[in-house]
Formats: sequence, structure tokens, C-alpha cells
Amino acid sequence: MRENETRDHQREIMILNRALQSADGILVGAGAGMSTSAGFLYEGPRFTSVYPDFIEKYGFTDYYSAGFYPFPSLEEYWAFWSRMILVNRYDLPIGKPYEDLLTLLNGRNYFVITTNVDHRFQAAGIDKERLFYTQGDYGLLQCPIPCHPKTYDNEQLIRRMVAEQRGMKIPTDLIPHCPRCNAPMTTNLRSDDRFVEDEGWHSAKGRYVEFVESNREKAVLFLELGVGYNTPGIIKYPFMKMTAAMPKSQYISINPNHGRLLPEIEDRSLLIQEDIGIVLSTLLEYNEIYASKGSADIK
Repeated sequence: MRENETRDHQREIMILNRALQSADGILVGAGAGMSTSAGFLYEGPRFTSVYPDFIEKYGFTDYYSAGFYPFPSLEEYWAFWSRMILVNRYDLPIGKPYEDLLTLLNGRNYFVITTNVDHRFQAAGIDKERLFYTQGDYGLLQCPIPCHPKTYDNEQLIRRMVAEQRGMKIPTDLIPHCPRCNAPMTTNLRSDDRFVEDEGWHSAKGRYVEFVESNREKAVLFLELGVGYNTPGIIKYPFMKMTAAMPKSQYISINPNHGRLLPEIEDRSLLIQEDIGIVLSTLLEYNEIYASKGSADIK
């Protein structure tokens, strides 16, 4: 990194720190870039080491595109998806960016909304009462119709599927069926209008709305982490619009790849085009240094 780039990066860290310290409330919006920063890539060795047989048969290149493949049988479908869920939900480290974020948020008035489905915020210890996971959870199953608005934990079943599959197929008797209509169940991931928004989902949405409303007149930091343009209507656009409507608020986005602002909030916004993990760990290091000198603020 060139010297002027280093100075710019340090200045951005200072601005972010002051925003965090001065905020009455912090609303975090996290997308796929947060898990990418933690090293949870959807391609490369994390994919090829799990699916050599599927790659040989179908030519798959990554988790995301392979997840849309129309497998010829449910036995094969669940052989693929059980490995996907095990690797990307259950047998997954917490991820340092998530741990660092929790450290920064501890003791603060905060809420987190995320489109991620890998459960890393919960694993890091984020208070579930302060979390809204809008797009589902790899760890839940639902009726595909759906005939009723309920989801079901799947860890025990997923582990059996992985352990007992042979020849790229799970045993037929492990295929999950809806306990009410007997339809073969599917993952609770939003892909169409059949996504189940269960009681827990609606409760979390209510807490999210309440956080925004109760802090509307306060100095709120809208902190966006790794949000791209696949689903900008969930976090990115609402965050910028709320910043525009709340004159005491600030908007800061950390994303190495995406950076655009509404013109009306440019004077209260910052785009940090750097790796999220680097930014959060550097911020913690700076805070430790200045805290040891008797001040948590970076001058």
C-alpha cells in the first residue's frame, strides 16, 4: 500500500471510530461480503474439496450456481445440499470479522439486519433479540408449498445425510417430508414467494422496525458491511433513504467492491473500499492503543 493510501485508510478509520463513539444507536446491515471477508468463499478449495464427484459428473464450479441445478432425484438433491449445509452452516468457524464486530458493539445500543444465511452472527454471540436474518437460514427446513408457516431445525438430519450417503445419493428414508401435507421439504432460503416467514421471522422484523422507530430522532450510525447489489432493496437502499430522512444520522459502507451514494447524504456518508476484516481489526487495534492512553477516541 502506498503512503498516501495508508494515510487515507487511517483517516477513514478515524472517521469510522468517531462515528461509532458518538452514535446513540448503531444499525448494522451485513451482506455476503462479511462472510467472504471471513474466508468463507463459495468457490475454490472450499468447494472443490467437498464435491469432487459432483464436479466430475456435472462440471460444477461453485456453491452458488450449483445450488440451482435441477437434480434428477431427491436422493441426489439432498446428497448435494446436505454437504452444502454442513460445510457452510454447522462445521464452520465463527469468523474473526464477526468476533471483532461483536467486540465493537458490546455495551452499545445496536441492531443487526443481515441477508446472510450461514448463522455466523449467532455463532459469534450477537444477541438474537438484536438480529433479523431476512433471507432464511441453512439450518431450517420448510414445506415447499407451503401448507403452514413453520420451520424445522435440520442439524441432526443433515449430519445423518452426509454420513450415510453413498454414490452421490442419500438413503430414501432420510428424505424429509412435511409433517402436515407430506410434501418433500426444502430449505428455508428465500428464492421465490413460497419462502416461509415463520413466527420467529416476524418477531425479528418487528424488533427491527421498533429499533428504527425508537431511534428515529437520535444520532444513528447506519453501518453497512459487505452489501452488494443482488438484493439492494433489503439493506442498501433503505439504509441510504433512512439516512436522508434522519438528519442526525450517518451512513458508512465498508465494501472493497461497491460504492455509490445518494447525493443528498454525501456530507454524512463514507465509503470505505477495503476488506471488512482489515477495517474492523485495525479499528480494534487503534482503540486498544488509545484506550491505554486514557482515551478511546482517535484524534
